[in-house]
Amino acid sequence: MLVLKNLKSMRQWRSEQTHSVALVPTMGNLHEGHLSLVKKAQTLADKVVVSIFVNPMQFGAGEDLDSYPRTLEQDCRLLSDAGAHAVFTPTVSEVYPRGLEQQTRVEVPGISDILCGASRPGHFTGVATIVCKLFNMAQPDVAVFGEKDFQQLQVIRLMANDLSLPVQVVGAPIQREGSGLAMSSRNGYLSSSQREQASLIYQQLCWVKQHLNNASQATSLCRQASQQLSQHGFAVDYFEVRNAHDLTVASDDAAEWVVLAAAKLGSTRLIDNLRVANQT
Repeated sequence: MLVLKNLKSMRQWRSEQTHSVALVPTMGNLHEGHLSLVKKAQTLADKVVVSIFVNPMQFGAGEDLDSYPRTLEQDCRLLSDAGAHAVFTPTVSEVYPRGLEQQTRVEVPGISDILCGASRPGHFTGVATIVCKLFNMAQPDVAVFGEKDFQQLQVIRLMANDLSLPVQVVGAPIQREGSGLAMSSRNGYLSSSQREQASLIYQQLCWVKQHLNNASQATSLCRQASQQLSQHGFAVDYFEVRNAHDLTVASDDAAEWVVLAAAKLGSTRLIDNLRVANQT
């Protein structure tokens, strides 16, 4: 597996590829969820490149940029064992040569300001900007993202479509621990007791999915689920049902809904979601 440390080497490697290339963008500290994205990418293209870059633009004031785990050597071993062909590890100065303040930004209006975007202003501008740059740097035919970050996936799909980028954006299913907890690099912040407690988010998502028969039930069900989380020590950011295709408020004419939750357990912010087919 090649380690590509700058744009010049990334472009050189890409120019040598005569077949299709898939990109898996990550911030490192890899786990089985990330490796499942690599496996998915291997079914979609001939070569797979994984980017590892902790993107400062998507972290807000007081968030965990400085403490975010950086485990590059371990990540590279995992990716090599998983069969990735290359890993792209640019520095902040390589990605933002004029600095963050002077960087041209990509904004996806509307969808970026709801749910996680409401409590993390500017977060999805940072996401859209770095993903757009990575698409231009690596020039992949396809890019694979986890569905745990469901809103992020929708933002990226809209961004790629709006900017006419020649990249197929593919979502891959959430990977879960035995308890149901969605795999996440931030799970490493949890104590053993918190990790067990954190599975309650998934349990409440399942409960709402089980009882959701029409859009008019959404507010009441989500309120009850949110109360359950609050009573067990979570600080709930949101617990909502939205139309899956565009994250607008749930309506009965949608073919599919998505139940989304974000909550803090201690200092760790956790997100998760479940999709629900409209049976009416």
